[in-house]
Amino acid sequence: MRDADPCHAVGEMNTADVRHVLFDADGVLQHLPGGWYAAAEPFLGESSEAFLHAAWALESPLLTGGDVDFVATLEGLLVEHGSSASTAEVYAAVWGTVETVAATAEVIRRVRTAGYGVHLGTNQAAHRSHLMRSTLGYDDLFDVSCYSYELGVAKPDPSFFRRAADLIGSEPGEILFVDDSAKNVEGARSAGMSAIHWTLDVDDELAMAALIAQLATHGVAL
Repeated sequence: MRDADPCHAVGEMNTADVRHVLFDADGVLQHLPGGWYAAAEPFLGESSEAFLHAAWALESPLLTGGDVDFVATLEGLLVEHGSSASTAEVYAAVWGTVETVAATAEVIRRVRTAGYGVHLGTNQAAHRSHLMRSTLGYDDLFDVSCYSYELGVAKPDPSFFRRAADLIGSEPGEILFVDDSAKNVEGARSAGMSAIHWTLDVDDELAMAALIAQLATHGVAL
């Protein structure tokens, strides 16, 4: 859920036949235009970075469940960091403006058309998942959605991937995982999945070509 370092690396092969592809969200399918700090800057100025890191620290336990009202907790943080902006306004501008990258979504549709199961595997708290499920339409885009707050464990813990495989109804070795985080990729591999380390680049058509080529190395030909 953070601004990721662009990195394109070919994933290691797995001898099992791939029947499903599990996609990460942030940095693979969706992004926050301009980045997190730029989104917060109009409300917090030079305090943007400190505010966001404090907010992420409060949000982190919610990635594996919990019913704390995250939006309400932002009110105190805004006051603490010298902002008079409304909580709703800041939340909408920073957490609520994520956009789907159309090119990645099209690759996912092509994977499904080719006969593979397509699934979402993402670290999210409940508050953000509502936007992703409804406004962004991910419940329609994917066959199965694996949100960390529902699984009770977050990436890169290998248990996340084992629980995701159970939810999908397949063995880990039949699932190919795509993520922008090297740690998450290693977590998937340690759970028995094959995995690709890939980061979207919304201005680079070659990035999508590289993703398609990496999928092909695992037998997922589009």
